[in-house]
Amino acid sequence: MIAIVLEQPGTLSLQEQAAPTSAGPNEALVRVRRVGICGTDLHAFGGQQNFFSYPRIMGHELAVDVLDIGAAAGELDYAVGDTCCVIPYLNCGNCVACRRGKSNCCARMQVLGVHIDGGMRELFTLPADKLLKAEGVPVEQLALVEMLCIGAHAAKRARVSPGENALIIGAGPIGLATTQFAKIAGADVMVMEVNQARLEFCANTLGVNRLIDARGDALAQVKAQLGGELPTLVFDCTGSAKSMRGAFNYVAHGGSLVLVGHITGDLTFSDPHFHSHEMTLLASRNATPEDFSWVINSLRAGDIDLSPWITHYASPESILPDFPTWLDPAAGVIKAMLSFD
Repeated sequence: MIAIVLEQPGTLSLQEQAAPTSAGPNEALVRVRRVGICGTDLHAFGGQQNFFSYPRIMGHELAVDVLDIGAAAGELDYAVGDTCCVIPYLNCGNCVACRRGKSNCCARMQVLGVHIDGGMRELFTLPADKLLKAEGVPVEQLALVEMLCIGAHAAKRARVSPGENALIIGAGPIGLATTQFAKIAGADVMVMEVNQARLEFCANTLGVNRLIDARGDALAQVKAQLGGELPTLVFDCTGSAKSMRGAFNYVAHGGSLVLVGHITGDLTFSDPHFHSHEMTLLASRNATPEDFSWVINSLRAGDIDLSPWITHYASPESILPDFPTWLDPAAGVIKAMLSFD
């Protein structure tokens, strides 16, 4: 079978590997249909991704066909022949986080395509309970469910109040997903971004009419939108240390900051500013099964139209030359997708 391997930062290769032929007792054997290209993959290619080791088969945003199910897999909501999305977080089930229902930040977390090999290959096996059937959701959209779940989880972490003013900093795919679910949760959203094409996407596709051009005086623009005040809820989705440090300055007194993106180094902030605002600081990592249900139900209900998000496609053969170009903002990538069909 064909596998796409990130051998080291900047080096992708197409390899022929032995294919699994059956599922283990608690596993499912799947054929990969689509792989969404995530910021995690792009950062790993650039050598700037947390929790990552090389060589690695990337790919954790997946739509797959079920080929075989292990005899001990138990009761499942899918069968051989079904097309499913993948929950790529392999949690232990026993640590303090898992016992409290926070499987998304398991102490022994292994994420497909990050800690262990993922889905940029034709066939692989995974725990059978990590597949979700979503009838009525097209295969391309199934591959983007996990991406949306990151935004859904961030919105849930923030406990959005209906009508609350929320600022999303960064309009990459995760920022767009956060924008989408902050809106669904009832927030009155504004988006800050340096890339004008992405701001236009927010306006034309997501219906966001409060846009902040981060190339100018962003703080003044935010205050102008809110009658001199600041938002009570800020999400930083950039993965930029400079942006994350600056995000504290956009939070109203008594407000909350949710760090959705993350960096490989340390993050510092002014304690007097933080304490004077009695600010709530939250990290948001991965997503829970409940987030996946929320996203799937939202897609089925037509609350989200993902078709404009997918701007670039690649085959296993074309992804080697195409992948490096997707790091260039001039390429205009909103979401790229690998197809094995």
